[in-house]
Amino acid sequence: MSGDAVRTVRAGRRTVEVHRPDKVLFPKGAGGAEEEYTKGDLVDYYRAVAPFMLPHLRGRPLMLERHPDGVDGPRVMQKNTPAHYPEWISRVEVAKEGGTVCHTVCDDTATLLYLADQAALTLHRWLSRAGKSDWPDRMVFDLDPAGDDFEAVREAARLLGELLDELGLPSALMTTGSRGLHVVVPLNARQDHAVVHEFALHAAEVLEASRPDRLTTAPRKKDRGGRLYLDIQRNAYAQTAVAPFTVRARPGAPVAVPLSWDQLDDPALHARRWTIADAVDQARTRPWAGIMSHARTLGPARRRLNALRGRAD
Repeated sequence: MSGDAVRTVRAGRRTVEVHRPDKVLFPKGAGGAEEEYTKGDLVDYYRAVAPFMLPHLRGRPLMLERHPDGVDGPRVMQKNTPAHYPEWISRVEVAKEGGTVCHTVCDDTATLLYLADQAALTLHRWLSRAGKSDWPDRMVFDLDPAGDDFEAVREAARLLGELLDELGLPSALMTTGSRGLHVVVPLNARQDHAVVHEFALHAAEVLEASRPDRLTTAPRKKDRGGRLYLDIQRNAYAQTAVAPFTVRARPGAPVAVPLSWDQLDDPALHARRWTIADAVDQARTRPWAGIMSHARTLGPARRRLNALRGRAD
């Protein structure tokens, strides 16, 4: 296929053009990768995973991580929707300091494929929805190890899961496709970002106090001393977290994949366990089935957490 070739892909009622589908985005050998993946492969993956991914994207502002020249080229972090994007792609204008930003919203398969054609490898989503941007319906804990020590991540996930159970909050696990795991809590969007961020910080501090030699809430790397970082900064206003089933811009095209708590005990599990070659198989097992529909308010959990912290509500 020539360098200026165009492939058309049907997505619902729309046809999306994929330009230069043979362009290599993930080179073989880079970072030890055993496979190479092209833009066409990226489009095929997002088309296959769309039924599982779109429920986590619809109605949410996105920040797009684009790599027009592949993972070895420059990275573009795109918030504003360019004027040349088709009019049928949804947008939402949200407040920022000193003005507004017009974010892209991915509501359908055609949009997902168009973004793949734009080499948007990774979709970073808001934890709140358009129209309720101040009121998150997800809380995210990012378990970030100092190196590539996944056993430390596994231990932190277990401890956090036990704490959330004690607080009466449902939770779900997701590989990040990078080094760690995300623990996601569904909320009913009745508390604003400030309240959710404070709750996440206090919960992380309880964990830190239980394992001060292994866990830390210190934002600065120089203060972490090799400990796993309990990152709760995703919960602040206008911050984002990688979307479930999104591809990461790393060698081998790893994917951020939801998993069940039982899978945490799998010795083969690691943060880059799934790639675009097999992530759809994991998606079909529906590891989060029912969890995201059990949203909670933080009121009762906050009272339990305050009791653990030795404070009155």
